[in-house]
Amino acid sequence: MPGRDPGEPRRTTTSLELLFDLCFVVAVAQASGSLHKALSDGEYATGVLRFALVFFTIWWAWMNFTWFASAYDPDDVPYRLTVLVQITGALVIAAGVPRAFEEGDLRVITVGYVLLRTALTVLWLRAAWSNPSRRATTLRFAAGVTVCQVGWVGLLGLPASARLPGIVVLIVAEVSVPVWAQSAGMTPWHPRHIAERYELFTLIVLGESIAAATVAVRGAFDRHHGTGSLYAVAAGGLFMAYAMWWLYFARSAHTLLATTHQAHRRRFTWAYGHYLIFASATAEGAGLAAYADHVTRRTDDSPWAAGAAVTVPAAVFLITVWAVHLRPHQRTVAERIPYPATAVGVLLAASSPAPALTAGALLAVLVVVVTMEQR
Repeated sequence: MPGRDPGEPRRTTTSLELLFDLCFVVAVAQASGSLHKALSDGEYATGVLRFALVFFTIWWAWMNFTWFASAYDPDDVPYRLTVLVQITGALVIAAGVPRAFEEGDLRVITVGYVLLRTALTVLWLRAAWSNPSRRATTLRFAAGVTVCQVGWVGLLGLPASARLPGIVVLIVAEVSVPVWAQSAGMTPWHPRHIAERYELFTLIVLGESIAAATVAVRGAFDRHHGTGSLYAVAAGGLFMAYAMWWLYFARSAHTLLATTHQAHRRRFTWAYGHYLIFASATAEGAGLAAYADHVTRRTDDSPWAAGAAVTVPAAVFLITVWAVHLRPHQRTVAERIPYPATAVGVLLAASSPAPALTAGALLAVLVVVVTMEQR
């Protein structure tokens, strides 16, 4: 495992990486479904907080493997078996998502993390043995992952009142490990490969968002045989999903990652900023599903709160995609203004009679504007 060539031509995602992603679909679906239930029950603050924490564990596990595999992937039997152990850990994490949401019980997720991160540590140690020129970096990764994992296990023994501060400390430690490790030298990651991996995960979360909204709207139609409000939710959800896809893929990240974003600060901003992109895209499906429940069940929830469950994730997705993914390509104020202006309009759409349709229409207009500017 000496390290891959960062300039290797025609580097693409492997079938093992695709299998890894598909198994993470299960975890993403569990997180989306749990958030939908919390929002439908009116538990907005608790539901969003638990979703943010649970989705971090999913995203961080995916990202750790993705960047490692971009740098070190010999595709031999030991590597394949170790990755399969990581996939098993990801499935255990998915199984623990509902319990973490409903009861705040992190035991199952922690077991999954132990499986996944132990296998990852073995791979980093193998890379350290095989790649002497980058041994300091790889050993830092192995040590950092191990210490953080010990911290997650120790968190289970803390009283309930101390767990949230402990989680915050561990999250800060987790995101600091790559910064600390790569200060000793950069791993040989491949810009085009990383760009493709992030694009594929974007498609996964957008697909899950569409699936969650479709199931909820279909169930609402079955109960009420179609109302104007449900048609507006369905149409608005489609407009938003299509626009979110269009805007993200308006520019390829490969150009940035191969040039200006080789620098640590810009690369980490881009990579970590995708947490909000992935989480908001996943939350959008849950928000649409919760709004369909609000329309058909006539709950006592505030119409504004129900609308915000639809518009806030869309606005967060838009502003984050613009800030970390599109803005570096833009050179003029005229190119930049439409994105934050549309994000404000999307947020205000929460107060409209049809928040999903209004937000979807605004995003569709932005797509038209962006497309016209690029011609």
